[in-house]
Amino acid sequence: MNEIGRILISCPDRPGIVAAVSKFLFEQGANIVHSDQHTSDPTGGTFFMRVEFQLANIEEKEEKIKALFAPLGDQFNMEWHLSLASKIKRLAIFVSKEEHALLELLWRRRSGDLVADIAMIISNHADLKQLATKEGIPFHTIPVHKDEKEKAEDRQIALMAGKVDLIVLARYMQIVTPRFIKHYPNKIINIHHSFLPAFAGGNPYLQAYERGVKLIGATAHYVTADLDAGPIVEQGIERVSHRYGTDELKRIGQYIERIVLAKAVIWHLEDRILVYGNKTIVFN
Repeated sequence: MNEIGRILISCPDRPGIVAAVSKFLFEQGANIVHSDQHTSDPTGGTFFMRVEFQLANIEEKEEKIKALFAPLGDQFNMEWHLSLASKIKRLAIFVSKEEHALLELLWRRRSGDLVADIAMIISNHADLKQLATKEGIPFHTIPVHKDEKEKAEDRQIALMAGKVDLIVLARYMQIVTPRFIKHYPNKIINIHHSFLPAFAGGNPYLQAYERGVKLIGATAHYVTADLDAGPIVEQGIERVSHRYGTDELKRIGQYIERIVLAKAVIWHLEDRILVYGNKTIVFN
């Protein structure tokens, strides 16, 4: 971890990009560990690339590598980002009353699958405070009243200022405003309790039951100003039958939510996601 760097790249597709990036890393003394790429269209499309490499004393060389890579980025008109695996990202997890999505994230952190510093848990209710306290994570209860949502968000933003790299809405039953989202573009991941775009809005399990579905699912996506319409990161489904009532559908749905959200968060932490318009390229 202390010697691993990652470069994420998107740019107009043309010959020579992979060769140029590989040559650059070789000249820095780096060893490429993983390399993934994708093009939306070989002729005039957009090229996406994720390179993970090993380099001794990379933390000391980080700024030098960025300065040396910049002309190459300009040459190919790249949008690029260099990150170090040793710089652990900090999370703020937003919850309401349901615990299943939060428990999955805590278990993944404990098992080592989710490498992050959970800086805080923020909730509009106090129900899960004991769980957070047991894990040694600061818990902040900020009630959200209908006519004072902006005041609540101001308090949330102030708490997170300079302390958070990613926000995870782990069944946070509030709609965040465009004003809030502007502070964290493509850095808020939500789990939606249905297989979007189907059954958007409230009570999706009742909607699914009344429709007689044979599959139910969940969707993890980045939050945008368009409600439940942000770039999708991951989705999951399970087969069900006419024998399942709404309670059983909800139980199965919560299981899917846990897994899908955990995958999306881990991929973000590992710099595996590139946002392209309202889509994502996920190098998983």
